[in-house]
Amino acid sequence: MRIVDIITRKRDGGELARAEIEFFIKGYVSGDVPDYQAAALCMAIYFQGMTPQETAGLTEAMAFSGATLDLHDVAPFIVDKHSSGGVGDKTTLVVGPMVASLGVPVGKMSGRGLSFSGGTLDKLESIPGFNVNLTLEQFKRQLGEVGVVVAGQTQELAPADGKLYALRDVTGTVPSLPLIASSIMSKKIAAGADAIVLDVKAGHGAFMETVEEAVRLAELMAQIGGRLGRMVTALIGDMSQPLGLAVGNSLEVIEAIEVLHGRGPADFREHCVEVASEMLLIAGAAATPEDGRMRATKTLADGSAWRKFRQFVAAQGGELPAIDEQARLPRAPLIESLTAPVSGYLARLDAREVGYTVVELGGGRAKKGDPVDPAVGVVLAERSKVGSRVEAGEPLLWVHARTSEGLAAALARLAQAYSFSNAPVAAPPVIHRILRTAGMSSPGKSLTPG
Repeated sequence: MRIVDIITRKRDGGELARAEIEFFIKGYVSGDVPDYQAAALCMAIYFQGMTPQETAGLTEAMAFSGATLDLHDVAPFIVDKHSSGGVGDKTTLVVGPMVASLGVPVGKMSGRGLSFSGGTLDKLESIPGFNVNLTLEQFKRQLGEVGVVVAGQTQELAPADGKLYALRDVTGTVPSLPLIASSIMSKKIAAGADAIVLDVKAGHGAFMETVEEAVRLAELMAQIGGRLGRMVTALIGDMSQPLGLAVGNSLEVIEAIEVLHGRGPADFREHCVEVASEMLLIAGAAATPEDGRMRATKTLADGSAWRKFRQFVAAQGGELPAIDEQARLPRAPLIESLTAPVSGYLARLDAREVGYTVVELGGGRAKKGDPVDPAVGVVLAERSKVGSRVEAGEPLLWVHARTSEGLAAALARLAQAYSFSNAPVAAPPVIHRILRTAGMSSPGKSLTPG
């Protein structure tokens, strides 16, 4: 078997056999298949797609490319959540502590930024001392002692996804349904989750630009989960504009801390409550969606989610003074506002342009292995989201930059991300749809994996 023949078959629209997929994954992990051939196969998959059977085969090969976790000696039932990616999506930083504070263990493997979309690990690493590189033993111990753990892929756990994840980011192959689905689900399966809540974003700031595409991705991941005995629920969240107000690693940590104190942007807070509610529901810790939302909201009001976040940060080496006194977190030296050119209603804010701007400022990666500047980013004004009324000269956002050249380029690019209307504009919903596994309490569509 030769990798070039596998690339050629997929390039020409053929269906790969399970043995061919396993051959590729094993070869890539071992180093026998170089990056340029892996990139070629990813590009062929991007253009030709994969059947559900191929995607399931790819997921399993990636999940079992290294060790897998059995967490049942730590907790009888483990719930995980994963986002398909978006701009300003710092949900895990809030939802993990919320759910864990209610006694539902959350063991999560996360990734780094992809293209215009930020990564949870990069955000957490903006907290001085925070360690995302845990051994399997450390992962399990923290899950048992703290109830929440977030770590990156290691050479032990799902190593194939760790390599492919970074490669896709810099080869233009991120927005591929089978590659996204296999990446997300392989991490969830390898990390030992019994139930998975998928936070699938839809809009120009996500890899799935329409609700219909997001539903297809959710249903594909549910099928994969069902094949391997996992319960899956999916929320279809809006990503036509950034989630919350902050975009950029340290800035998003600050915003997450605000929400954990019961403050912060209303849309981001609502999104976190909905995701946490679904995690409680699928774990059996809430009787109904309404009960889940009530319980989740209470963790923000009574401080239990914040206390769990501090415990989580300390357990992974993070410096508590940096989150208690946010001025200690990384800060950019240059901050300047972009003002509204006209008065009117904000009709459009292109989340993808905001994401790419933050990457250009240094908050993301242009090529594999690039360092990330944790301090740079963009903070939107509270009244500068779609549907808001703004006046000419009013600040729309503030750019946090390292250099004057980067600041000027960012302001010029972001000026093109807005459009305005003289007539009122409806704000998009925070959550478009919720798809639940058959048998769960659901007012909406049922989703039966398998």
